Amino acid sequence: MSVSVLSARTALVTGASSGIGWETARLLAGLGATVLVHARTTAEAEAAVARLVADGARRDQLVELAADFTHLSEVAVLAGTVVKHYPALDLLVNNAAVMAPERCTLTDDGNEVSFQVNFLAGHLLAKLLRAPLSAADGARIVNVSSALHRTASMNWSDPHRVKKYSRVAAYAQSQLALTMDTAEMAPDGSGITAVSVNPGQCETALLPLYGRVGAPAAEGAAAVVRLCLPDFPVVNGAYYDGGSVAPTAQAAQEERSKKRLAKLADQLVGQAA
Repeated sequence: MSVSVLSARTALVTGASSGIGWETARLLAGLGATVLVHARTTAEAEAAVARLVADGARRDQLVELAADFTHLSEVAVLAGTVVKHYPALDLLVNNAAVMAPERCTLTDDGNEVSFQVNFLAGHLLAKLLRAPLSAADGARIVNVSSALHRTASMNWSDPHRVKKYSRVAAYAQSQLALTMDTAEMAPDGSGITAVSVNPGQCETALLPLYGRVGAPAAEGAAAVVRLCLPDFPVVNGAYYDGGSVAPTAQAAQEERSKKRLAKLADQLVGQAA
């Protein structure tokens, strides 16, 4: 693979301080992209960039950005910074994710924390970054999902699962929502293509949720980066596993459910949008 295949392209990778996100940033930088390295705090972003440089990435290709996705206002500020400095954005990799806690935990915005960090933040970013994504030639959004989304169901009457909470069900629902929302992030005429991908079970902070041995995070990142390459053809709204289109949960195939989710998400991100 040519080290210049992504030169002159700009990519925002969320949750890039560790795991699949950091490895994705490393691979994209290695292919020539300017990478906006997002982390929860400035210190974490700076540390991630320092590790990338130590690993061989060029410092002038890396930009650190910080936003705590448990605060939607910070997501909006992050988007505003990107819009201001990057009129064209070629890639948005929605990778940031947290494990749902043992007990139902609501953010200051009133949303279950994994639903907000793993889904609503990505939904809001895609919305607020529509202009720079549309301005790029053939921009892509890659949502890092999970095979667990197939086990999930949307709890429409109680999306934050306050009444009956299970951390596995909450996390799986957040991944289902992200997968369902993928096509909505790239509406007809926007010039954007959006896909979701199962990176496989990797050695990341989320592995305990699966309770199994994981592959190196770099393997998961390779699956993500494959979908970022301009010469790798993708189908808008599709879910990928192992480099090919894979079946999704039934809800992700229902237009009515996808529209309902987009409307709910718009309501929940509310004033931040």
